[in-house]
Amino acid sequence: MPGIDDTLPFIPLGIAVLTISDTRSLDEDRSGTTLAERLTSAGHRLADRAIVTDDVDAIRGAVQGWIADSTIDVVITTGGTGFTGRDVTPEAIEPLFDKRMEGFSAVFHRISYDKIGTSTIQSRATAGVSGTTFIFVLPGSPGACKDAWDGILSTQLDYRYRPCNFVEIMPRLDEHLKRGKLRG
Repeated sequence: MPGIDDTLPFIPLGIAVLTISDTRSLDEDRSGTTLAERLTSAGHRLADRAIVTDDVDAIRGAVQGWIADSTIDVVITTGGTGFTGRDVTPEAIEPLFDKRMEGFSAVFHRISYDKIGTSTIQSRATAGVSGTTFIFVLPGSPGACKDAWDGILSTQLDYRYRPCNFVEIMPRLDEHLKRGKLRG
């Protein structure tokens, strides 16, 4: 049965939150605040938080900076996952992935479907790993951020969660760098 093994220690992670918006400031950023509050309440460290406009270069630059920062284990973005002309977050971030996390999108949409029905198909939520950094790309609504954190990230970013979690594999994420790039 899946769950928390209280005999294991909690390992806090450094998590950065990036909001993608042309209109919000940090004071008005309900989605970023939702994520920051949830991750710190869980015991993790808010390593950084920023807002950038819906611009591929701005988004990619912020995320690349955090990937290069050894104190940041996880990047969570919110916003820009829809289909309008300004929604470019997946296009900005997916090229940074060394490996895509197909299961994240599938589980996110399953959880979202229970809350908003078929409207979930209007999100291009995605995730992947770049080097030793996990990256999660979420829609820009507080509800979607709550669903992703509460339904997926809170357990997968907790070392105590069994049968498995992301934290326990973190030391091995860069194995390909130690033995040469994987061959497709």
